[in-house]
Amino acid sequence: MDLNFWKHKKVLITGGTGFLGKSLTPKLASTEAELFIPRSKDFDFREKDDVTKLFSCFLPEIVIHLAVHGGGIGYMSKHPAEIYYDNVMMNTLIVEYSRIHEVKKFVGIGTVCSYPKYTHIPFKESDLWEGYPEETNAPYGLTKKMMLVQTQAYRQEYGFNGIHLLLVNMYGPHDDFSLDSSHVIPALINKFIDAIEKNKTEVVVWGTGNVSREFLYIEDAADAIILATEKYNGSEPVNIGAGFEISIKELVEFIVNLTGFDGNVIWDKTKPDGQPRRCLDTSRAEIEFEFKAKCKFKDGLKKTIEWYKNYMKLIIK
Repeated sequence: MDLNFWKHKKVLITGGTGFLGKSLTPKLASTEAELFIPRSKDFDFREKDDVTKLFSCFLPEIVIHLAVHGGGIGYMSKHPAEIYYDNVMMNTLIVEYSRIHEVKKFVGIGTVCSYPKYTHIPFKESDLWEGYPEETNAPYGLTKKMMLVQTQAYRQEYGFNGIHLLLVNMYGPHDDFSLDSSHVIPALINKFIDAIEKNKTEVVVWGTGNVSREFLYIEDAADAIILATEKYNGSEPVNIGAGFEISIKELVEFIVNLTGFDGNVIWDKTKPDGQPRRCLDTSRAEIEFEFKAKCKFKDGLKKTIEWYKNYMKLIIK
């Protein structure tokens, strides 16, 4: 981290109290930056008047836009319209008012869900427009692609310094572990810990287990955002990931071993798998701003499981 870069900078972080924000915000709080982390109860980013008030009150120099409405495959399938509307409105207004208020740097957080359903492995940024996203993720992924288009158009017409980071699936402490809305890792941890505590002999897992994913530990994701904010000013999107691929079957085996579950795993093949494979080419991030993920996957899983166990103890108390 370049402390001089952040010194006395006014930084607006939308979604700063969310999953990613809980890792990013403490890192930036250790600098001499002036942070503003608006709460949804005070500012609705879908409403023009609230966004106008937000920017007029704080006058940020840097905007890091983390705020999002999303969730796991089940949640995405149930709420495609809400997810599309909320994200497209938030993204459009936050970018527009960043331009109006002459923000010096806008950092847009994109997603691996923007990539086409069938993409050559590893995904390269140049593949982004080669097809339609996987159907369950499409409304969400397309809103992020439109944010990229918006920042590029604003750069061309207004000289707007907006960058776009394509983050792969993240995991770690403070994630959403609710089975109604969570992504695969927190959902699996929840299921196996619950099965152990209730002496269940089996756990049902969605899909076939044959699809693959790439996972990035949340602290690494926060570090990538910081480095990109400091060093990257290009118009092209940049993949942010760990650079490895693991099948869902292998993932389940990892979590079974780390939690100590000794029952049966039942694969519910009537449930969707989602995108067949995910693995990013992360070379551009390493070249442009020297980012490379540090946390080993098994270590990150251990930390996440331990955090969840401690969190559940607090909830029970």
